[in-house]
Amino acid sequence: MQKGFVKNLALLLFLNLLIKPFWILGIDRSVQNEVGEVMFGLYFSIFNFSYLFYILLDLGITNFNNRNIAQNNQLLTKHFSGIATMKMLLGLLYALVVFLVGIAYGYKGEQLYLLAWVGFNLILLSFILYLRSNISGLLLFKTDSFLSVLDRVLMIIICSFLLWSGFVDKPFQLIWFVYAQTVAYLITLAVAFLFLFRHLGHISFSFNWPFMIMIIRRSLPFALLVLLMSFYSRIEPVLLARLLPGETGLQQSGIYAQSFRLLDAGNNIALLFSVLLLPMFSALIKKKASVNELVRICFTLIITLSLTVFVISLFYGTHLMELLYGRRLHETDVDFAHRIQEASLVFRILMGSFIAVSSTYIFGTLLTANGSLKKLNIIAGGGVAINLLLNLILIPRFMAEGAAVASLSVQFITAAAQFFLARKLFSLTFGKSFWLKVAAFIVLGMLAVYFTTLLHFDWKLNLAIALAANTLLIFGLKIISLGELSRFALTAIKNKNP
Repeated sequence: MQKGFVKNLALLLFLNLLIKPFWILGIDRSVQNEVGEVMFGLYFSIFNFSYLFYILLDLGITNFNNRNIAQNNQLLTKHFSGIATMKMLLGLLYALVVFLVGIAYGYKGEQLYLLAWVGFNLILLSFILYLRSNISGLLLFKTDSFLSVLDRVLMIIICSFLLWSGFVDKPFQLIWFVYAQTVAYLITLAVAFLFLFRHLGHISFSFNWPFMIMIIRRSLPFALLVLLMSFYSRIEPVLLARLLPGETGLQQSGIYAQSFRLLDAGNNIALLFSVLLLPMFSALIKKKASVNELVRICFTLIITLSLTVFVISLFYGTHLMELLYGRRLHETDVDFAHRIQEASLVFRILMGSFIAVSSTYIFGTLLTANGSLKKLNIIAGGGVAINLLLNLILIPRFMAEGAAVASLSVQFITAAAQFFLARKLFSLTFGKSFWLKVAAFIVLGMLAVYFTTLLHFDWKLNLAIALAANTLLIFGLKIISLGELSRFALTAIKNKNP
């Protein structure tokens, strides 16, 4: 069983680390380079606007269903019809809310058309995730691993053809990108349903109101938490497009998207910690065992990873932005330098928030496993209020840079609140030597990366040397040992097994 889990986990990590970075840095980036900041800024602001209400499509159903089917496989056929019907009703509710709020917000014409397709795509995504929750609940981990990247693989194929095949003689259109998502999601939905259909037997859709109300009651605190966290994590592009006049707002939203792309890629990796840790923390809390050692190991891993990424971004931000968003046709040296400088500044600020976001995958997950949703909701509600206030002050004056500062500030405030709450509830103690080692790593890591910028090699080789130097520092300072990593892996296997 342990061997099978390790193989499935390795497959999941391999597929996600292979496909998703290529999607984000290859296709998604190339589309923005083709359509420009203004058009992509329009898409990015509308996507984030639609995503603010995504929780209406789920209400915690996916997590509930995953646990329920894993423990009671025989309930799959019985519950599928009721939950599928509920998902359809939630899809209609979501579409109505997004459209009404969108119209009230001021969207019209082309914006509403784009909003309709983006919203439809999110509805499809929600159904895919629900079907996958059944498949993983049946312990078909290999199938679920492939389904987790199938939509991205299909979009890579479609967009690669449109971008680089040479068979399309028209300039790439933003709406093609959205249509490609629709096609990829529809195919993935069909494939997931066909896999699941073999285990379902007879299907009859029905309205089971008591069952629906029970699920909603159980999931409302979690749904509120996701909604609030979505608001303070995703609202900046929406406010940039709204608070700044005309194309300026869309352009600034596009610049924010450029810088956010690498942060999003990093968050996808850090998110894997929360996927592993939730069942591990839950098991330890149920046994009333100490979580201190596990939290310390995981926090050490995530803080050294995020600090390394931030320091690299700080010193190599301009090079990375030049690599990702090169000079455009007919762009002057002055315009190119100004565009890269602006994007680099936003990028450096946003990557600072990666440290805070990463830590929430440890302490927020611990508090979720403990059932401290009321306290988490209070923290998230405060984050929304602070975020809105800072954005209203900073965006009109500093534009995308102001939005990045607002995001950085609220992420650190909420992360700090979660850390202190977790420390209080679980009596967490890491010891003075731990914090001294972390402080030494920060200072020595920054010095090491700075000195690599003085080397007379290609900047890519310098960056590789900087990464190697920081890795050596982690083990040289004995912040974490190979033995601790082994114990973490064994604990993951033990608590992940059904």
